[in-house]
Amino acid sequence: MPIGSERAAVQNPFLRYAEEAGWTYLSPEAALDLRRGITSPVLDTVFLDQIQKLNPGIVDLPRAEQIRDRFVRVRPNIEGNLTAWEYLKGLKTVFVELQKRELNVRVLDPVNLDANAFHVTDELTFSNGTPPDIRADLVFFVNGVPIIVGETKSSKKREGIAEAFDDLRYYHRHGPELLAVLQLHCLTHLVQFYYGATWNLTRKGLFNWRDEQAGDFETLVKTFVSPRRVLRMVTEFVVFTRKDGELEKTVLRPHQMRAAERCVARARDPKKRRGLIWHTQGSGKTYTMLTVAKRLIEDPVFGHPTVLMIVDRNELEAQLFGNLEAVSFGHVEVAYSKARLRDLLRADRRGLIVSMIHKFDGIEADVITRESVYVLVDEAHRSTGGDLGNYLMGALPNATYIGFTGTPIDRTSHGKGTFKVFGTDDPKRYLDKYSILESVTDGTTLPLHYELAPNDLLVDRATLEKEFLELAEAEGVADVEELNRVLDRAVNLKEELKNDVRVPKVAAFVADHFKSFIEPMGYKAFLVGVDREACVLYKKELDRHLPAEYSAVVISTMGKKDAELYKKYALTDDQEKAVRKRFRRPDEQPKILLVTEKLLTGFDAPILYCMYLDKPMRDHVLLQAIARVNRPYEDEEGRRKRCGFVLDFVGVFDRLEKALAFDSKDVEGVIEGLEVLEKRFGELMDHGRETYLPIGQGLRGDKAVEALLLHFLDRERREKFFAYIRELEELHEILSPAEYMRAYLDDYGKLIAMYRQVRSSFDRGISVDKSFLRKTAELVRKHTYTTQIGEPGSTYELDEPTLEAIANQDTPDTVKIFNLLKAIDELVESRKAHEPYLINIGEMATEIARRFEERQRTTQETLTDLWKLIQETKAARQEAEATELSAEAFAVYWMLKRDGVEKAGEVARAAADAFDRHPHWRTSRHQEQDVRKAFYKALIDAGVDGVVDVAQGILRMLGASR
Repeated sequence: MPIGSERAAVQNPFLRYAEEAGWTYLSPEAALDLRRGITSPVLDTVFLDQIQKLNPGIVDLPRAEQIRDRFVRVRPNIEGNLTAWEYLKGLKTVFVELQKRELNVRVLDPVNLDANAFHVTDELTFSNGTPPDIRADLVFFVNGVPIIVGETKSSKKREGIAEAFDDLRYYHRHGPELLAVLQLHCLTHLVQFYYGATWNLTRKGLFNWRDEQAGDFETLVKTFVSPRRVLRMVTEFVVFTRKDGELEKTVLRPHQMRAAERCVARARDPKKRRGLIWHTQGSGKTYTMLTVAKRLIEDPVFGHPTVLMIVDRNELEAQLFGNLEAVSFGHVEVAYSKARLRDLLRADRRGLIVSMIHKFDGIEADVITRESVYVLVDEAHRSTGGDLGNYLMGALPNATYIGFTGTPIDRTSHGKGTFKVFGTDDPKRYLDKYSILESVTDGTTLPLHYELAPNDLLVDRATLEKEFLELAEAEGVADVEELNRVLDRAVNLKEELKNDVRVPKVAAFVADHFKSFIEPMGYKAFLVGVDREACVLYKKELDRHLPAEYSAVVISTMGKKDAELYKKYALTDDQEKAVRKRFRRPDEQPKILLVTEKLLTGFDAPILYCMYLDKPMRDHVLLQAIARVNRPYEDEEGRRKRCGFVLDFVGVFDRLEKALAFDSKDVEGVIEGLEVLEKRFGELMDHGRETYLPIGQGLRGDKAVEALLLHFLDRERREKFFAYIRELEELHEILSPAEYMRAYLDDYGKLIAMYRQVRSSFDRGISVDKSFLRKTAELVRKHTYTTQIGEPGSTYELDEPTLEAIANQDTPDTVKIFNLLKAIDELVESRKAHEPYLINIGEMATEIARRFEERQRTTQETLTDLWKLIQETKAARQEAEATELSAEAFAVYWMLKRDGVEKAGEVARAAADAFDRHPHWRTSRHQEQDVRKAFYKALIDAGVDGVVDVAQGILRMLGASR
């Protein structure tokens, strides 16, 4: 098997390391026997045995079978996955007659490792009764329950992780009954190792697994599948939430797990009462807080504690916390009023209380004086400053306080105060840190780029300096409401921002820019006005240039005056919730939200790419706002957002050193000007003109194609070219259709045509055009580039005569080879359902291509190999027509005959009889078992060696034909 192949270099080592980590390997056949057929997701006998052992006196065999039936029949969607997780958490109950009450049932024992049974298998086939079946590379079972599905790809595959993720999406579509039980997935092609939660198929839900001590493949596998870690990940680090009415699921990233562990350890330490978690915006602070809160409440070591989560208004209004009970969090109290908060604390309420810092205003001291009180403070850099922080800490004097912040600590008194409040117990002033640069490197967040608006649209620089940037009270501002109070005094600045001449010009520019640059990419935008009136003014002007449904205003209203002034644009809570949901969806309106305060913190919409900034901001507020556009996003066609973008109409990015009062090392890599990308695009185009465009220069037609294919026959050279094109295309997507791009478009089109030709030749079976980003795809659509590759001719049908005609064409031999390979691929794909033996033909063609590309066979030898394959295909077709065997039975006969089995005809007839007697063998567990047994017997009677492997290979081929 070739070096770097999926099975030899990735899948088999993965299994070996898993066994060494404590998992028992089951062959596909052994796992199938334990599952009792391909329609069952669980190792039936293991599940029944383990659930009785874990629940003595509660669960007997009949009850175990009832639990199994309920467990495997959960709804085949994310709601069912939540139910399955509740079983794994031990939250489901059964009624015990002797005790006359409901008792919780344990499916796992996360504490006593030896009480669990750990199994792993490969090539697991699952059917829900409706073709096609799915076949997963690796599946890990705990106590018979499938917990993790793993997909492995060859280390040679350039887009291995993306392909594995596509496989996972396929499993969700065609095997949701299995995925409803599975909780986690992992994807690897040796070089990289990613993981995520099932039922979270967004790119932002795919995380890079890395061990802090070492990063080799063995260590990555063993640390990830460590039985104890797997139990903890499932029971402690999987998080379900309901946001805006929709159920969402995630699993914590490595930095979140690390922080959660440190928070719990700090809570156990009687000598330390403070801690600061400094995790950059977009890195999942809220989920970390929820996990910590749950751990504190559930861990017996803390008794029955009171856990307070202090969050901001936007988080509370997102209804996340009010819905925690719906995702098995236990009883949650949300203190929407000061009175309610006081009542809860005076009553010595245990469990989780969610509130805002403002609710502590004026509260008396020493409301709860016990130590088993834990306060988790979101946006700690602004929540505990001044009197409100004093009221909070005075009311709970002996509590443990852990602050969470998403922005660097600034150099002003605000920042110093944050460290004084939360950082006193740690020498580095924080308990855990996850920087902006780490986040971008991991892919947790994306880099940001900005561009200044044209000079005639920018506000006057002197006015901006005088009324905002130079004001001492504007430094270190951490709250958008505090920022608004500063701007309320900037009379001239606000007047300039909202004057009757400027607003129409800015709106017209935004509309044109959005239609030209942003909408073609499939993304959405914010327009941030200086205040609510500005949002309304911009909405009226935008509607002159764009359909009214393109944009929506999301602002708060206060009092009767507001209601009258903004009644046309005011949204009820339900209307705003609906707008937020539609905005997150790619094919729904609105595409632009006009905001000034709402949604600038806590709102997570990965499809948001562009922020039109027309409100002066700085420091924490600026970083929080622009972080709305740095969330990773991938659409259904696999196109990924590569960065976030800010178009600055105010000019704060022209004075970045004043706008961000942080140490330079803390904001390194936060945001760069668009000119950096422009320069890089120019450099790449120069490289392409010097290195790639001269290939085949002076040659025409198939001679030019031959030169191109021969040049890129070397895999390393080809991979380097593909990586070059990917970067070039990403920059084109961001920068086009800027005026200066016109000088590059002709040569860019030639490079893309070259890439298209090379990729379709060497990566047969993929649709190259579908992989293009949107603006390049549009360029390709408008400008057809002639290709000599893979075009057998419209007058031919895909059959053996076509292949012979291609082989006899007057074209260079190299071009002829690739044309034949392309045609064979298309022949197999189009007819494999009716002639499944062709699948094996395709596999042989792939092997011929590999030998040619790796220079193991010469051009002439490769043509000879392909000609033999064509003749073999022709002979197989003729023999199939001459026999009376069904398509499936003939495939059995043909494969066995090729392998030299003398009694191939007898085995095929036995298989035909089995297929006739069991027509639903692909979807019925019992029929599949009967077919397999008949197949085994026929192969044994025919004297075939390696019966199980031979039968498995043929049945897999027949399954792949559907």
